This record gives sequence, C-alpha cells and structure tokens, in this order.
Amino acid sequence: MLRIAVPNKGSLSGPAADMLHEAGYRQRRESKELRIVDPGNEVEFFYLRPRDIAIYVSSGRLDIGITGRDLLVDSGADAEEILPLGFARSTFRFAGKPGTASGVEDLKGRTVATSYEGIVARHLADSGVDASVVHLDGAVETAIELGVAEVIADVVETGTSLRNAGLEVFGEPIMKSEAIVIRRTGADGEEPKVQQFLRRLQGVLVARTYVMMDYDCRVEQLEKAVALTPGLESPTVSPLHNEGWVAVRAMVPAKEAQRIMDDLYAIGARAILTTAIHACRL
Repeated sequence: MLRIAVPNKGSLSGPAADMLHEAGYRQRRESKELRIVDPGNEVEFFYLRPRDIAIYVSSGRLDIGITGRDLLVDSGADAEEILPLGFARSTFRFAGKPGTASGVEDLKGRTVATSYEGIVARHLADSGVDASVVHLDGAVETAIELGVAEVIADVVETGTSLRNAGLEVFGEPIMKSEAIVIRRTGADGEEPKVQQFLRRLQGVLVARTYVMMDYDCRVEQLEKAVALTPGLESPTVSPLHNEGWVAVRAMVPAKEAQRIMDDLYAIGARAILTTAIHACRL
C-alpha cells in the first residue's frame, strides 16, 4: 500500500485535498482525522504539519508527500521534488527600510530575520555572503522596527504588509515556490504505484489547463481552423451530413478559449462549444 503525506492545515491543505479528490482518491471528512485508508486505490494518507512532511518522507517511513518547495528546501531533508502541482505559488524575497540594500551582496556583516532559516542560509552561502540569520516564527516585519535585524526575508505576495511596515523588497527573488510532490532522494522512481499516482495528478493538471472545443466549419476553411486548434497531437475531424461541412474536436488551452472561439467564428466556423475536462491520460 502506498503511504502518502498530505498537509493537514494551511494554504497547502485545501488545494491538495481538492486535487487528490479530483484524481479519484478518498479524502478525510473531518480535520481531526490524521490518517485514512483508501483500500480501493491501495493508498494510505497521513495528514501532517506541512513543515514536517519532508522529514517524514526522507526517513523512508512514507513513500511520497505533498508540501511546498520552500518547506522542502528549508528543511534540508534528504528528499527531492518529482512533480510541481501549480498551486500555492509564492515568491521569497529580501526586504528592508528604503535604501538599506540593493542586492544580496550588500548584506555582508548584517543580520537577516526570517522564518525560513534554511532557505536564507543556503542562499547567502551560494552567493558568497557572510551574514547572520535570526530565526523567528510568524510575522517578521516587526524585527527591523524592534532592532532584532536590519533585513528580513519572507514570502511576498502583494507586498502590502511590507509597505504598511515601511519596508520595500530589494534584489532578485531568493526563490519561487509552489506545491510539489516529493520522494526520498534516490528512491525507486519507476515504482508502479508511485507512477500511477503521478499520472493521476498529471491528468488533473492537464484537465484544469485545457478545455475540449467542438465546432463545425466548411471544408475549404478547415486548414485555417486546424491552425487555430491543433490539439495535442491532431484534432479529430468528422464529415457532417450536409456536404461540404465537417465537425472538429480538439483540446485547447482554457485561458485562450474565448480568443480562439472569436477567431474561429471570424473564419466561418459555427456551433462552437467548449466543455470542461474532468480527467485525462496523455
């Protein structure tokens, strides 16, 4: 039975559970449940603190886990990323009072406060900068005001909380994070149950990214239409009862669907429909 770690709370928890549900896996009904078994899929889920997941997976006690890239790097655990999941995206950056620094090279001899000591220490070392790192839990914006540090390093989304604290980001991003699937470094990547799990999640990612588009067009406009909707390999084209017309079906990127529909209509295509894709295998 495949043993999988899933975040039990925070920004990773809900989207991870939703994705697993879309992939056909049973999920817990109450937040107090720490372990459930899905016998039909031969999977056992363990709901753990997101920060601990990489440690459990690296120990070999659990086969794979879902966590954040930032949490994996910060943990220093002997685990590796095998699939990005496209949600819980964030950017990790330095910030300070205006004029404090323009880049990581200006941090030599300074003190940086962060909740992600592992990430910051690694980034400073990779950049050849000798600076002190102070670990704080929770909001770190007040560290500068209280004199604990001269610079902070934290997740930046809109930057509103930093501006409210009189701070500004500087330099290049330390890292960009998102939810990922991890496994123990060096584990068998071809294990059938793991590959099946990854295929299911990849199917969900594709289903969320594409829609199925159907439309009718005249034969003389088919090449122009197919150029607009090439599909993944090639669109399906079927003759209609009315001579000179064909029906076309192809997968198209969801974010471009409205524009493609406009372009198809402009060249004479009609009965243009889009439908959601709930699951797929490519």
